[in-house]
Amino acid sequence: MPPMPRSQGPKKKPNVKVPGSSDSGNRRLLIIGGAAVLAVLVIGGIAFAALGSDGGGGASGTDAVAQMKAAGCSVQTVKALPSGDHSVTTPSGTSTKWNTNPPTSGPHYAQWAIWGAYTTPLYQAQVVHNLEHGGIYLQYGKDVPQATVDQLKSFYDDHLNATLLAPLPRLGDKIAVGVWTTPASSPNSGTAYLAKCTKFDDAAYASFFKAFQFKGPERFPASTLKPGT
Repeated sequence: MPPMPRSQGPKKKPNVKVPGSSDSGNRRLLIIGGAAVLAVLVIGGIAFAALGSDGGGGASGTDAVAQMKAAGCSVQTVKALPSGDHSVTTPSGTSTKWNTNPPTSGPHYAQWAIWGAYTTPLYQAQVVHNLEHGGIYLQYGKDVPQATVDQLKSFYDDHLNATLLAPLPRLGDKIAVGVWTTPASSPNSGTAYLAKCTKFDDAAYASFFKAFQFKGPERFPASTLKPGT
């Protein structure tokens, strides 16, 4: 099994470079001890029980989608697939059940990706697990201009917790912003959102993050979703 990509971490602020098509030699697997994982899961369960707000975003969600569309993005809204499905048995695996591309809900690998900004592509089966915890991703294609990638990195630096930033060459000139939301009382009844954009718009992206981040079916406290964890 190839090792996992390495996060830049929250403190480093170099330009994020889009890698070449072969990046297997640049990956490094980070193993998290079972006890630490269990502790985080316990914390997450407590937080989930305490939260009662709706995961769909309500009026703010409608406004956020409208802002993204006004910024020139397409927004795909789909019924979220069930949570807790670890049927993808390798990090690089995929699922025929995924209903967006890149995926935004459903089957995933048992270990999530380490939160952070990356210079190499992530395994999508791990990324879905991050979304299940309430995270959001920014993934950009190989033809996205470096100036736009720099804007994404600056935006990421202002939204560190529960955010993944990484290249995904197959997106071409598109930026994908994906998130999985559910009502707190019904984690298997939710909505997934996938915006695809050809440019960066700070106000629209910020509205999208505010409406949908931290509303996944497993609602971990934001303080536990820091880069490097």
